[in-house]
Amino acid sequence: VRAEFIDPLKNPELEKEASEKYGIKPVPLQVSDKYQASLINSYFNILIKYGDQYEVLGFQDLIEVQARKEMQLDVALRNPEYDITRSIKKVLYSYQGAGDLFAGIKHPVRFNGYISAEKELPEVLAKFKGEVRSLLAEMKETSNGRLDFTIKDPSASGGTVARFIAERYGFRPMRVGLFDPSRFYFYMTLESDRQIVIVPLPEDLNKEALRRSVEAALKRFSSSFLKTIALYTPPAPPSNPYMRQFGMGGGGKQFEMLRETLGQTHNLVSADLSNGRMPDDASLVILAAPEKLDENQLFAMDQFLMKGGTVILMSSPFSVAMTRTSLSASNHDSGLKDWLDHNGIALEESMVLDPQNERMAIPVQRRLGGFVIEELRMVEYPYFVDVRSKGMAGENSLTSGLSQVTLNWASPIVVDEKKNEGRKVITLLKSSPKSWSSRSTDVLPDYRLYERLGFGAADDTRTQHLLAVAIEGRFESFYKGKKSPLLDAAETKTKKDAKDKDPENLVVTSVIERSPQSARIILFASNEFLTDETLRRSNRGGSERYLNSLQLLENAVDWS
Repeated sequence: VRAEFIDPLKNPELEKEASEKYGIKPVPLQVSDKYQASLINSYFNILIKYGDQYEVLGFQDLIEVQARKEMQLDVALRNPEYDITRSIKKVLYSYQGAGDLFAGIKHPVRFNGYISAEKELPEVLAKFKGEVRSLLAEMKETSNGRLDFTIKDPSASGGTVARFIAERYGFRPMRVGLFDPSRFYFYMTLESDRQIVIVPLPEDLNKEALRRSVEAALKRFSSSFLKTIALYTPPAPPSNPYMRQFGMGGGGKQFEMLRETLGQTHNLVSADLSNGRMPDDASLVILAAPEKLDENQLFAMDQFLMKGGTVILMSSPFSVAMTRTSLSASNHDSGLKDWLDHNGIALEESMVLDPQNERMAIPVQRRLGGFVIEELRMVEYPYFVDVRSKGMAGENSLTSGLSQVTLNWASPIVVDEKKNEGRKVITLLKSSPKSWSSRSTDVLPDYRLYERLGFGAADDTRTQHLLAVAIEGRFESFYKGKKSPLLDAAETKTKKDAKDKDPENLVVTSVIERSPQSARIILFASNEFLTDETLRRSNRGGSERYLNSLQLLENAVDWS
């Protein structure tokens, strides 16, 4: 490590380099005293550089300003150790990402192909099987002994291998159409040091697409690459272009701050999952406020879990709409209810209120003579549940480094112990013992009925509620014993186009019925706690607590 402190204003050559090469420019700051006001140009940047990769941190990244009174500001470093460490990690992995794929893999990896004989495969897959052998031979030569491969026909030798992969992985015979009588196997896995990764069959059946799938799977065994996260967010409703140019009328839930945060340390890809597939290089999927998921989207998520992936959900049966002068809640259909219930998780159709809460600026009506004036007022708001250390998962790394986190408009989670027998269940966040829940969608306080909090509850209804949970272990597919929903699309396509042998029209699908032990579901029971509007409201109220919410999700990603 080489550390240098440079004042660019005293070194014109370095100032030119900083500007041209790294985009570092001075920031004008207004300075005033008793007699005059003036501008001074200041540099306050950190450059982190490794090889040809670099990251620049500036005022916005490093400095936190809080107004205590009208003329009193507190200026401090925000979280320099985290910001610098994050940047070091990013430049290091970005540089290594262009290097040797196998350099960061500590233990030998074995590729296992469970593929039927050529005569049993559709013509395009029989040809593709040759591409698999060719690619693996090439990669083995360059792996320095870290990659080996075998390809077995599951139906051979009385079907011993077929029974093994059905029992261990839930692999069942594949088919290409609803009424096609032929059945075959074409599954691929990578295995090393008790870790198993299922290599998805690429959408494009060619050598380069296969290379991307295998390399993406290999990177999950390495500590030297940025991981790829697939992020689903609900589609935005149509908006008025005229209103949008003034920053109004966009509608829907926005997650740009979340995108920006995750994108700083990971490769982030958007995924609507409508084609029934997860991006091939995804290590983890996050569904933020999912809305009316269809069969294809559910299938993509379910099969990703069956491949040993991690699914992080932010979901609740309620949605909250916020504007500057109004606040309203309504019922919300995520499309997840049956899938969650199958996996032993239920979301109660209520929201948690807690006297231990974060204050919020909300619209309050005040009568003045014959007029009603609506104004924003900072009040204690029980729907913003303030979870402290006693309500967190002890020493678990998901909540490490957090003294507090706010869950906004969260619903109680109920975990079915019988269905989750044999899995590891981690209680992440709980409300305080004095909290209660309500089915009402009226989320504005009524101070005429309830003077202190604006909401009330009987003492015998007060109890702790589970607000976030992580479940790890072997799951069974929601589609076990059912046909793949992608078969309907394949059959429709085949009927419309007689060229069903064309690779572009071939849809190969099956249902993986069982996951390995590495599969995880992490559920935060709130649609709202990481939306841009919620985070902005927390910031406008003079609180930096919203940073804890973002860090909580980053912890979940890193832990996974």
